[in-house]
Amino acid sequence: MSKLDDKIALYIEEAKKLGLNLSDEYIANISKSLGPAIYRADTEIVACGDKSELDRIRNNYLKKKLGLTEPNDVLDEMIQRVCVKLGTSNRKKYRALFYGLLAIEAKKESIYA
Repeated sequence: MSKLDDKIALYIEEAKKLGLNLSDEYIANISKSLGPAIYRADTEIVACGDKSELDRIRNNYLKKKLGLTEPNDVLDEMIQRVCVKLGTSNRKKYRALFYGLLAIEAKKESIYA
């Protein structure tokens, strides 16, 4: 298996463990879209306690990539809901799953179809 296949398998296993109901194809498409970010330890995981990282996710992912125009507080609430879904005590909030859940929250999951 390739490195990408290994990462996808890891994310699929984690999604099933957390009961996220994400399809294997959806997870694979998200993982492919993230490119090299999933291979570096410091970028593979989202730190919900790091305000600057959450600000980057809001501005670069929700606003730029997904094209959302809602006020920051609405987008921040969306991010917090995903943090909770992945488990507040879970230290491995994988970016692929995080972004996938955010896309669903924003009703923009079709970008990964």
